[in-house]
Amino acid sequence: MGPGGGAKAWTAGMAWPTLDSLATVFPCRETACNHDAFMTAPLPIPVCPRPIEGRIRPPGSKSLTNRALVCAALARGTSRLSGVLDSQDTRVMAGGLTALGIGLTCDWDRCEVGVEGSAGMIPASSATLDCAASGTTMRFLAAVCGLGRGTYRLDGTPRMRQRPIGDLLDALRDLGIEAEAGSPGECPPVTIRSRGLEGGTAAVRGSTSSQFASGLALAAPCTPRGMRLEFTGTLVSLPYLEMTRRVIASFGGRCEASGDRVWQIHPGGYDGRDYEIEPDASAASYFFAAAAITGGGVRVDGLSRRSMQGDVAFCDALERMGCTVAWDEGDAAGRGNGISVSGRAAAGIDIDMNAISDTVPTLAVVALFADSPTTIRNVAHIRDKETDRIGDLVRELRRLGATVEERAEGLTIHPMPLAGASLSTYDDHRMAMSLSLAGLRVPGVVIQDPGCVGKTFPGWWRSLGSLAAFEPGWPSGR
Repeated sequence: MGPGGGAKAWTAGMAWPTLDSLATVFPCRETACNHDAFMTAPLPIPVCPRPIEGRIRPPGSKSLTNRALVCAALARGTSRLSGVLDSQDTRVMAGGLTALGIGLTCDWDRCEVGVEGSAGMIPASSATLDCAASGTTMRFLAAVCGLGRGTYRLDGTPRMRQRPIGDLLDALRDLGIEAEAGSPGECPPVTIRSRGLEGGTAAVRGSTSSQFASGLALAAPCTPRGMRLEFTGTLVSLPYLEMTRRVIASFGGRCEASGDRVWQIHPGGYDGRDYEIEPDASAASYFFAAAAITGGGVRVDGLSRRSMQGDVAFCDALERMGCTVAWDEGDAAGRGNGISVSGRAAAGIDIDMNAISDTVPTLAVVALFADSPTTIRNVAHIRDKETDRIGDLVRELRRLGATVEERAEGLTIHPMPLAGASLSTYDDHRMAMSLSLAGLRVPGVVIQDPGCVGKTFPGWWRSLGSLAAFEPGWPSGR
């Protein structure tokens, strides 16, 4: 079915009937080298021919994959990681660790990586790391390079050179590391000169990114003295800090939290192990949103309330908007778990999304189709993501005909009659995937630079096409 497909433009208040059956399973086993990640031509999104119904298991979590890669790289002995995400971001992390002298055997087709740990050492005495657009790689490996003895340079894309990293560099300086930023505003490229990281006490601001604290925490067990981290300022994305703490523990590290503001990470290093990575909860949000927009029903396998990823709380937001959410915890080991979302998200809400800020663009698109306004608050830090995810998101929602109020720390979406438009994605994977969902109900939506999804979800377009029952072969057959 081509764009438009004879469907009428969607207006607030229109609804499709809810479908209860969850029939088809679509596993996401795409690789970073597949067609989707190299698409450059603008991509028209077909209107969905029916309320979406299905069952899917997204690819592995990017956040867990990159944390596990770092822990395994610094561990004693060999680790085997399964369920890893194959994407640009994870390949960039693997490449950075390889440049530091870590032995990795990557079988991306099988979503497996073998890691020969370095027992807390950095084998290379000098290295240049291309972090591309991966903020996780830049921030984690800048801290990890402090464990080395030598000079290390980390650089990335033009946008990476606009993303501040000064809070992390200040903490490294306090710990005795010579750390320099080469762009205005304490932005990359970063140069680390180190004679080893002894540990000690460091204060780290948490108002821009939780990844600064996570990077230091991941390196901390490999220091002779351990590390006391004191978090200052307004903390953002707290669930990601808890994820870091749990991954550290999984590899034998010891991290004790004293409230929300102090972590004590003990020396002792990591031990290699077999480690399975759960599906990506941020990626799952797009499938849940598709059900909420079309009034259908989707089950995502492999996630539950016990997930290590805070973004499963996106489902709580959809429930407040009127969807039905069912949590299947599976057996005692979590096998057979899953989350189901059904029904249309009809009610606008007022919500603080600081803890689940990666899903702000997703919820904003869902809000276009509600019957009343939605206000998203306390997410000023997402202006420093791959793009300004407040200002640029507001611009694209307005192209569709929505009335959107922009504030320094959030936005309010007023549902209005919508019309198709060509939407810019700003080389931001989350903007592309979120904005494409509007095309499920609005004829004429076209996504620019669709290949940018390769950063975290190379198989997104084919997964969407399968779940939405687009014409066979879409998007390559368009």
